[in-house]
Amino acid sequence: MHVLHVVGARPNFMKAAPVLSALARHASVRQTLVHTGQHYDANMSDIFFRELGLPEPDVNLGVGSGSHSKQMAEVMVRFEEVVLERKPDMVLVYGDVNSTAAAALVCAKVLIPLGHVEAGLRSFDRTMPEEVNRLVTDALADLLFTPSEDGNINLRAEGVKADKIHLVGNVMIDTLIRLLPRALERWGDLAATLKLDGAKPRYVLVTLHRPSNVDEPAALAALMQTLNDIAREIPVVFPVHPRTRQRLAQLPATDSRLLLIEPLGYLDFLALQCHATLVVTDSGGVQEETTYLRIPCITLRANTERPVTITTGSNVLVGQDTRRLRDEVTQRLAGGGRQGEIPPLWDGHAGERIADILVARK
Repeated sequence: MHVLHVVGARPNFMKAAPVLSALARHASVRQTLVHTGQHYDANMSDIFFRELGLPEPDVNLGVGSGSHSKQMAEVMVRFEEVVLERKPDMVLVYGDVNSTAAAALVCAKVLIPLGHVEAGLRSFDRTMPEEVNRLVTDALADLLFTPSEDGNINLRAEGVKADKIHLVGNVMIDTLIRLLPRALERWGDLAATLKLDGAKPRYVLVTLHRPSNVDEPAALAALMQTLNDIAREIPVVFPVHPRTRQRLAQLPATDSRLLLIEPLGYLDFLALQCHATLVVTDSGGVQEETTYLRIPCITLRANTERPVTITTGSNVLVGQDTRRLRDEVTQRLAGGGRQGEIPPLWDGHAGERIADILVARK
């Protein structure tokens, strides 16, 4: 059985790693890894491959940046040549990035079976490009591997046949559990570098990259002012996404108390999450990781495709309401809010369940 994996951006790498590893234990399975190049610089791509123990890609499509349509078109044209040449028995795509939907469309056109890892998630907000990618990919997939029961519910409501849907758990948590000991080993050096003093330093960890938060100057300026106010009370560590750094450079210069740093590799960022007093983010994956780690999380979005992080986990949504953001931070710094629980099947074995289903299907 020949399984071809498609990855394009950092979240994909974390999701693909446990599936590649689990399938490697089956002698009957041959694997090909295709990197579309959607994330292409060293900080956003190369370091993640090294830290996650991913093999070098067999193919790098090198599509780079561009508009959503241009990026997807480039992936489709280049990926079609690969699948026609390599003739896999199954293509696996991950998450909800442009590379995921583009590869799914190619597979549908050339009649190659498709599996979607992290299927069924819905924000019900089609202004989000990721939501469109999720809908397209799930509509075309032959096998849908869901991380939580809400994914199954969404797919059944959309008319997907039950035999296509498999609740396997969260592959991102597989990677987190495997690499957590290595991340914790890095904490001492990282804390010293960032001057986070004390045996148990208190700090807020921030990530921002979504267009709704960073592309509108007035909204970004308001968020930065609120974070700067928070930094008067507690250190705020902010690894700045390249997209966000570009937008910040366009704002009027201000005195900032924030600790603005370059994007981090997976291990260093995981170490920062583990020791954070709370996390402020607009990332889907960070909502899941903080839920597993039981770290309070405040999400700067009006909705989430990961509701289990709210109903079961440690997450709360505040949208772009800076006053509510400030109130939620104050409450959590005072010890309020809840740590939540770890959702079912977020146990480090999702990749193995996916591998077992694929091998049994051949």
